[in-house]
Amino acid sequence: MRITVLGGGSWGTALAHLFARKGHELILHVRDSALAGLINSKHENPRYLPGLALCPSLRASVDEEEALRGTDILVIAVPCQFMREALREIAPRLPAHAVPVCASKGVELATIKRMSQVVADTLPDQAERYAILSGPSFAREVVEEKPTAVVLGCADARIGEKLREALSCSVFRVYSCTDVVGVELGGAVKNIMAIAAGFCDGLRLGDNARAALITRGLAEMSRLGAALGARPATFMGLSGMGDLVLTCTGDLSRNRQVGMRLAEGQSMERIAAGMHMVAEGVKTTEAVRELGQRLNVELPITCAVARLIKAEATPRELVHELMTRALREE
Repeated sequence: MRITVLGGGSWGTALAHLFARKGHELILHVRDSALAGLINSKHENPRYLPGLALCPSLRASVDEEEALRGTDILVIAVPCQFMREALREIAPRLPAHAVPVCASKGVELATIKRMSQVVADTLPDQAERYAILSGPSFAREVVEEKPTAVVLGCADARIGEKLREALSCSVFRVYSCTDVVGVELGGAVKNIMAIAAGFCDGLRLGDNARAALITRGLAEMSRLGAALGARPATFMGLSGMGDLVLTCTGDLSRNRQVGMRLAEGQSMERIAAGMHMVAEGVKTTEAVRELGQRLNVELPITCAVARLIKAEATPRELVHELMTRALREE
């Protein structure tokens, strides 16, 4: 198959490497010609995945027409808050038969829309084939070809089956699922919980606190999903529990690092300025809080993280508020 990966960050590059290694004709579409040149000549992305060799057949291009010509699968790996603009730009050149596979996790802040809704707005000819790839998967470990399992949410079960066959290999196992909403929300909300987990670790609140946070974070995620029609079982899978555990405990988690720095008293502006890659959870936190308010769904951890990001309360005040909420049945 001919696959175009849109976005040359760490995750887009990792997926491009993986799918090129499987033998697909792969083009990584990037905006920076210097980065494209380095990927093509040195077979490395020194900006986002330094020191890791990429598949020699992977080719990067800044030429939009070349990158999209005849593509069968469009893997969308640009940050969620920039996805609408990126898809509007490529829409006129994207083949009608192409299958859009979203690899980004979040909710658009400006519209409070999930990525499937953004794709429906911008790629109406391809939207009915939309799929979302999510699960516990650090980009660096994928390029290092360490065993990884993910889930692909696609409303059309037949397309989902074809995609899982096309994208799986011996070190990257893809499951399929028809619950698109559940897969999307799991990937988005776990980033918020990772900020909270980093916050706990930064304050040295202990293992008990982190375990409680992960568990109650899963409950919060499931509550929001149920309000939007997702299946509860989806959140016990790779895009829910799997990604939640990884992002809340792994040192490679950018969102967890944000939480740790917030706990140290750093401002969000300083943290953002010092980060080389986007932490999707920051903007997604406010979007999910707004979504919960619209649906009248209680999201105490999300609301606490939103207040933390905006410096509306001290870290200790937020912990006290969460721990002294009205008691209830689990």
